[in-house]
Amino acid sequence: MASTLLLATAALPAINQARELLAERAMGVLGGWALLNLLVSGYFVARTDARTVLHHFHLMNVGWNVVNLLLAVVGLLRATPYGVADLTLAESLTAQFNFEKLLVLNLGLDVAYLCIGSWLQARAATDSKPVRLLGFGRSLWLQGGFLLLFDSGFYLIYHRFAEQLLQLVS
Repeated sequence: MASTLLLATAALPAINQARELLAERAMGVLGGWALLNLLVSGYFVARTDARTVLHHFHLMNVGWNVVNLLLAVVGLLRATPYGVADLTLAESLTAQFNFEKLLVLNLGLDVAYLCIGSWLQARAATDSKPVRLLGFGRSLWLQGGFLLLFDSGFYLIYHRFAEQLLQLVS
């Protein structure tokens, strides 16, 4: 019993640090995606006719990725890979499952973005300004699709830490 407790005590800081490093890296990926979109779409939004689908696609990408970049910066600033060594097992489990709930919420939002993009595409058929709706809808497909892949991959990798933490409970 004492050796199991000692093993759990030794493993917990490493698990917590690895979990935080993963979150930090994920925010780096999100920030990289945002910067790439801001560069490409920022370039094209200034060079496309405002009456075209392509212009509105790039315009929405710029707005969307300003938000993504802000979220990534906040996530990077809040990540504390070396400040989680003193978390107890109970605190570690709480942090793990709270973050997993956030990722599941994000997955639901990602599906909603894809649905809204589809709705905008359908609505364009009857709207007086279809190019705007078509461009915005296509942007939502791209951004929602990326975020769905990003959040689902992040969740699947992040959830492995839950399994490791739960092994320490028994």
